[in-house]
Amino acid sequence: MPSLDEMKSRIDGLEMRIAYQDQIIEDLNSAVTGQWKVIEDLTRRYKVLADRIDDAENSAGSDPAKEPPPPHY
Repeated sequence: MPSLDEMKSRIDGLEMRIAYQDQIIEDLNSAVTGQWKVIEDLTRRYKVLADRIDDAENSAGSDPAKEPPPPHY
């Protein structure tokens, strides 16, 4: 059976490991949260650019003969 000093030493070691793991978990959570914000921003920008490309493609391919005449005609 381990002595009282050995048990205290083991408990101290476990407490240090838990504290270290808690800090690592907090750091990882911060990193994931930051990456999620970047992903949301990039997704929003991608959608805006995709919409602009679609608009440009639609307007570039339009046939001027199919457009209605201007109001002054």
